[in-house]
Amino acid sequence: MTRHEEVEAEEEVVEHLLKLRSSGQGQRPDPDKDVERIENKSAVEVKKKPTSATNPQRPGYGVGGKEVILWTNYFNLYSSNDLELYRYDVKITTPGNRKAPVGKKAKRIIGLLLDEHFPHCNNNIATDFKSNLISRNELDVKEEEYIVTYRSEEEDTPVPNATQYRIRIQFTGSLTLSELINHLTSTQAGLMFGSKDEIIQALNIVLGHYPKAEPAVTTIAANRHFSMNPTPYDRMSLGAGLQVIRGFFMSVRAATARILVNVQVKNMAFYDEGPLDRIMMAYMSDNGSNKMGLLRFVKGLSIDLTHIKRTNSKGQRIPRIKKIQGFATRDDGRNLAHPPVVPQFGAGAKEVQFFLDSPASASSSQPAPVSGGKKKGAKGPKGPKPSSGPSSAGSYISVFDFYKQRYNIVVRDPSLPVVSIGTKEDPSYSPADVCYVKPGQPAKTKLSPSQTQQMIRFSVRRPTENARSIASSGQQLGLEPTNATLDAFNINVPTKLITVPGRVLGAPAIKYSGTGVAMPRFGSWDVRGIKFSTKAELSSWTYLRISLQRGRNFWNSDSDFLAKVDELQNKLRDLGVSVSNYLPGKHIITDPQHLESEIDHWIHRFAINPRRPKMILVIMPEAEITTVYNRVKYICDVKEGILNVCVIDSKFSRANIQYLANVSLKFNLKLGGRNHVLDPSKLGFIGQRKTMVVGIDVTHPAPGSSPNAPSVAGVVASIDEWLGQWPADLRIQPARQEMVADLDAMFKSRLLLWKERNKILPENILVYRDGVSEGQYNIVVDKELPALRAACEAVYPSLEIKAGKPRITMIIVGKRHNTRFFPTKVEDADRGGNPKNGTVVDRGVTEARNWDFFLQSHTAIQGTARPAHYYVVYDQIFQNLKAPAQFATAADALEDLTHNMCYLFGRATKAVSICPPAYYADLVCTRARCYLHGLFDPSLPSSPDASSVGTSAAGRMPDASLVAIHPNVRNAMFYL
Repeated sequence: MTRHEEVEAEEEVVEHLLKLRSSGQGQRPDPDKDVERIENKSAVEVKKKPTSATNPQRPGYGVGGKEVILWTNYFNLYSSNDLELYRYDVKITTPGNRKAPVGKKAKRIIGLLLDEHFPHCNNNIATDFKSNLISRNELDVKEEEYIVTYRSEEEDTPVPNATQYRIRIQFTGSLTLSELINHLTSTQAGLMFGSKDEIIQALNIVLGHYPKAEPAVTTIAANRHFSMNPTPYDRMSLGAGLQVIRGFFMSVRAATARILVNVQVKNMAFYDEGPLDRIMMAYMSDNGSNKMGLLRFVKGLSIDLTHIKRTNSKGQRIPRIKKIQGFATRDDGRNLAHPPVVPQFGAGAKEVQFFLDSPASASSSQPAPVSGGKKKGAKGPKGPKPSSGPSSAGSYISVFDFYKQRYNIVVRDPSLPVVSIGTKEDPSYSPADVCYVKPGQPAKTKLSPSQTQQMIRFSVRRPTENARSIASSGQQLGLEPTNATLDAFNINVPTKLITVPGRVLGAPAIKYSGTGVAMPRFGSWDVRGIKFSTKAELSSWTYLRISLQRGRNFWNSDSDFLAKVDELQNKLRDLGVSVSNYLPGKHIITDPQHLESEIDHWIHRFAINPRRPKMILVIMPEAEITTVYNRVKYICDVKEGILNVCVIDSKFSRANIQYLANVSLKFNLKLGGRNHVLDPSKLGFIGQRKTMVVGIDVTHPAPGSSPNAPSVAGVVASIDEWLGQWPADLRIQPARQEMVADLDAMFKSRLLLWKERNKILPENILVYRDGVSEGQYNIVVDKELPALRAACEAVYPSLEIKAGKPRITMIIVGKRHNTRFFPTKVEDADRGGNPKNGTVVDRGVTEARNWDFFLQSHTAIQGTARPAHYYVVYDQIFQNLKAPAQFATAADALEDLTHNMCYLFGRATKAVSICPPAYYADLVCTRARCYLHGLFDPSLPSSPDASSVGTSAAGRMPDASLVAIHPNVRNAMFYL
C-alpha cells in the first residue's frame, strides 16, 4: 500500500467517526471544560497535603506528548440532584429450606413479587432479579414475609400444588445521588466517600432493569446484554451447534465531576436454538461420536419437552422446561423396584428400556404426570419408586416404542443417546426428538480451533463499526428512547459518545550492537543490517525433526531440509550469535499414538549424549502441533533441562529472512543474550542499576478443564538495568485463587538472582501486577505486599530494612476492561483507524483522586485497539523521585517509563500492548499449562467409567514437581 493509499484509507475510516458527532455543525464536541477545570484544581490541591504510599493520590496529570482529542465509548448520565434511591435486600426461602432458586427461576419469582405485591409502584422499582430492589420512593414494607406462588410466564394461574416461596424484603438504607456528585466534583485531596460503590451499584441496577426484564434480551453476568432476535449482521453460525451473537456491555462508572455509562460491543457464543437432535448431530459432525464429549456439550441445557401439550386460556401452549442432567447409564435407578435397562452409557431409544405398569396398576408406576396429576401428558418415561409391597403387573418397554405408542412419535435417529431430565437415582428419559433447545443459552464448552477462527473473524471489526454500534445501542439497552423505568427515576442517558483529551508519546530509538539504531514506524521496526545488542554463545546444538506416518512431507529430500537449517544457522551468525555448526540431529517418523514416547526417548538420548546439546530446534508436524509442543516443553523444561525452540514444519520449510530472524530472537534470549536495548535516559531511574522490575500474574482453569486443574502463578524479574533478560519462577495453587500463594518464596529467589548478578541488592522494586479485577485491588496491598516485604526481610541486611529499603511500587495492569478510544481527526489515526500507538489518556474517564491511566502502546494488527489500564495501588518510588528536567510530574515519569518499556519485549520487533514484565509473567503461566495439559485440556474418555479423573479426587492439587523447572534452564527465559 502506497502512502497515498494509506491516507485515503485513513480518511475513509475517520470519516465514519466524524459522523458520530454529538453537537455542532459537523464539529466534534470538545472535552468538558468543567471536568478539566476540576481536574486541574485537584492536581494543585494534592500537592498541598502529604501523600500516602497506599492508594496514592494522583500527583498531577501528564503533559508529555502531542495533544489529541479522542472519542471514547462512554455516555453522560444525567439526573436530578435530589434523586434519592431506597435500597432493599431480597431473600427467597423455599419450602423445606431447600436450596434457594437462582437464575431464571429467581428472576421469575421476583417478577411475580413485583406484579402481585407492588403493582401500585409501576416503574418506580428496579431490580437485579437476584437479591436487590432499588425504589424511587420509600416502600411501605409492613409484612414480615411475602408469599409468591410460582407460575410460568405463559400460565394464567398457578397449577394445583404449585411451589410457594416466602420472600423477605429488608430495607438496607437510602442513597442520595447528589452526595456522589459532590464527592466527584470536590477538589479536596484524599476526601473519602464510603457510599460511592453502593450508589454506583444502585445505578447499575436501575439501568440494567430494562434489558434484564425484556423477554427478547438475554443478560449474562449482570451487565452483558444480547438480543435474542439479532439481525443477520449481528449473528453468525460457528458450526457444531453454536452461534455467535453481538451484544453490549453496559456499566455505570464514576469519573471526575460526573457519572458516565460505559458501553462496549461484546460477542459471545450461544447454543443454537432448535431441536436437540439436530444440534447433537451438528456437534458430532465436527467433533466425532465420542459420547462423553457430546454429554459435556449438552449437559445443563434448558429444553422444552414439545410432546407435552398444555395451553393457557388464550390457547397458547405452555412450555415444559427441564434441564438435561445426563445420558442414560447402567447405574441409573439401581435402587428402584424395577430399574431401567441400559446396556451401555449413552444408549439410544431402542436400547434403553424402563418398566411400564399395566393400565390396571397403581398410577405411581405410570410415566410421571404433569404437575397437578393430569395423566394425559407426561414428561417422559420414569421408573417406579421402590416398594415394599408385591410387584405390580407390567412389562419393560423401550423408549422408542413408548413414544411411538403413547405419542405417535417415531424417533428419527435411535442411535442418538436418550437424555435424562431426572436424577441418577430416579431417572426420566426423553429422546432428543422431543427436546427443543431454548434460545439465549451461552456456550460453556471450549471452542474448537475452527470455531475460534470463526469467532475472531466475526468479532474483529474496524473501530468505526464498533463506534457506530455503540452509538446506536440505545434501543436495545433502553436508553433511547428512554425506557419507563429510567423515566420514573428521572435518569437520562443520551447515546452520544463523549470526547476526552489524550496525548501521543513519542517512540524511543531502538539500539543494537555498535552503532546500530532502528527508528520505529507505526510502532514496529525491522532488524535488517543489525546485530543483537549482546551476542549469546551457542557451542552445541542440534535438531529433532518429527513427522507423522502418511503425513505430508514439506521437503523433497533430507538435504533440502538441512539446507533450511543451514539458513537458520547463517541468520543466527548474521545477527551476532556465536554459534557452532549444529550436531547431527534425528528425524523420527511415528504415528499419533507413539508421539509422546518417541519424543521422550529421543530427547533423553540427546540429554545423556557426551556431546549434550545446549539447544534443540524441534520441527513439529502441523497436524499434531499441540501434542508435540506440550510434550517437548515438559520434557525439555522440567525433566531434562535442555533449551529448545519449536517451529512448524509447513512454515519452516518456506521460511524467509524475516521468519528466520524471528526464530533467532528466541534463540538469543533463551541463551541469555539481549536482542535490543534503549538509551538509559529512556528508562529514567532504572538506568541507574538500582531498580529491579517485577511482573506477577495468575491464570485460572478455562471451561472444559479437569476438576483437578489448578491456578498457576508466575513471577518474572529483571536482572540488570537493560531489561533484556527476565528469568522466572512459577507455582501451582488452588483453582480460582487470585492472590499468589507462595509469592514470598518466588520473590526471594528473584532477589537472590539479582544479587548474584549485580553483587548488591536493588534499592527499588517496581512491580507490575497483571490480571487483578477492580474489586481485588486492596487485596493486593493487604496480602501480596506483605509477602514481598517478608521476602525482603529474609534477604536484606536489617540496617537497610530499618532505613526503609527497598522502596516498592505496585501497579495493577488491566487488560479485561471495556474502555476504548477512537480518533476524531484523520491525522490522529493509524492505518487501521485506531489512535496512534503511544496514545495515553489520564483525563476525562478517570477519577482525580486515583492514580491511573490508559496507554495504547501498540498498533493493532486488526480490529479495535484495546489500551492497557495502569493503576497505582502502592508507591514509594515515584512520590519521592526527583523528577528529571524532561518530566513535569511523577505522572509523566511513570507514563513515559511504562510506554518505553513496551518497546523492550524481546521476541518481537514492535511495541507490545502491555509492558513486558506483565506480558512475560502471563507467558510463564501459559507455559505451565503446557506441562499440565492433561488437566487443562483433558482427553475425553468413552464413558464416565473410563474417565481418568475420578469424582473422589476432584479438587485434589496435582504434584508440584510437574511444574518444577530443571536447574539447567531455571535462570533462562525458557518460557518464550
